[in-house]
Amino acid sequence: MKKVCWGIGIIALVIAVAAAAQEFERDTIGTSAGNLEITFIGHGTLMFSIDGKVIHVDPVSNLADYTRLPKADLILVTHEHGDHLDLRALELVRIDKTFMVISKSCADRVPDGIVMNNGDTKIIGGWKIEAVPAYNIVHMRREGVPFHPKGVGNGYVITFGNKRVYVAGDTEKIPEMKKLAAIDIAFLPMNLPYTMTPEMAADAAKSFNPALLYPYHFGETDTSRIVDLLKDSGIEVRIRNMK
Repeated sequence: MKKVCWGIGIIALVIAVAAAAQEFERDTIGTSAGNLEITFIGHGTLMFSIDGKVIHVDPVSNLADYTRLPKADLILVTHEHGDHLDLRALELVRIDKTFMVISKSCADRVPDGIVMNNGDTKIIGGWKIEAVPAYNIVHMRREGVPFHPKGVGNGYVITFGNKRVYVAGDTEKIPEMKKLAAIDIAFLPMNLPYTMTPEMAADAAKSFNPALLYPYHFGETDTSRIVDLLKDSGIEVRIRNMK
């Protein structure tokens, strides 16, 4: 009997640990189309839920048990790197009705995706989706070879009712950000050597002035630095667990 109880206890502990691992931070933002729930899964991976519909952004299977998360009405993939494009995760969240938007760099691995190029705007699944540039200017893999070349990856602006949400993907501060209009919520990456320093991310945010900024994909970067840099800017900065 003791052995059976011990075995049951171990199983319960495993289940409890797994459940805890799935307890992600969430914020709720009011929009004219209903409440937008943002789930902060980690790194560059997000989930948006609104009016019974779900959008997964860059789902990656080592960050979540996708068998226990809602299936996707829409998936957005920013670029082809393995911490953003994970075929196993895509299969776990896709169903027959799922729309999947990808950058052209993913097309050879996701042949049934909807390719959007920088500058494209489409209505997909009832949402207005804008693909915007995401690339490096300063940080290079080697001389002349940026970690993220121009024209390869996407950031996305998604419109939820009267709110516009910008998910930047892997990018530095780039001139195209000044053209972003009426961004309510922004996600900007902040890790070296691949994307931005806190100083670069703060300057990027000031170039288009979102109401609310979430640094994401920040690894071991000191997030208190960007809070300090933007404290008098009028931009609200919220730090969530997005290493």
